[in-house]
Amino acid sequence: MELEALRSIYEGDECFKEVSPVSFQYRVGDQETSKAFLLDVSWPETYPETAPEISLDGFFNKRISPETKQLILSGLEEQVEANLGTAMMYTLFEWAKENQEVLMENHQAVDTAVMLTSNSDLNAPAKKKEKKEQLTKSQKRKITCRTDNKGELPRGWDWVDVIKHLSRTGGKEED
Repeated sequence: MELEALRSIYEGDECFKEVSPVSFQYRVGDQETSKAFLLDVSWPETYPETAPEISLDGFFNKRISPETKQLILSGLEEQVEANLGTAMMYTLFEWAKENQEVLMENHQAVDTAVMLTSNSDLNAPAKKKEKKEQLTKSQKRKITCRTDNKGELPRGWDWVDVIKHLSRTGGKEED
């Protein structure tokens, strides 16, 4: 019943995404702002008697420091404990929206430090080049012998095409 309620409440809301019937994502804040974050919430089989699994490990949250993530998660865990045994998804999402400024107040100073480390990470993959698969001379020769100058296989290479052709022409015999 909570799933139906969430669908009706957040219908048309681009911040809410139903990944599966037991897994949801909710973006808190405008996507353009640096203080926005994405909550990944999954329901275990015994939900709402047991706490939902809450994660901030999505790519959208890479710029957020571990300390800020821990602050957000601890605040959400307090809300989960207070609402254990009842439907709590709407409560969690609204609490995160209402407390976004408090949760993300120390985010600005951490944002620049994260950017510096991510720039060094961008240089590392540039050094690694993917090697193309090397073909031997005989493999190249086989490929060129099988195809025409355009790289296409010749007509009739597949016996199914030959059978189709014969069935269309009727296999006419000369007398």
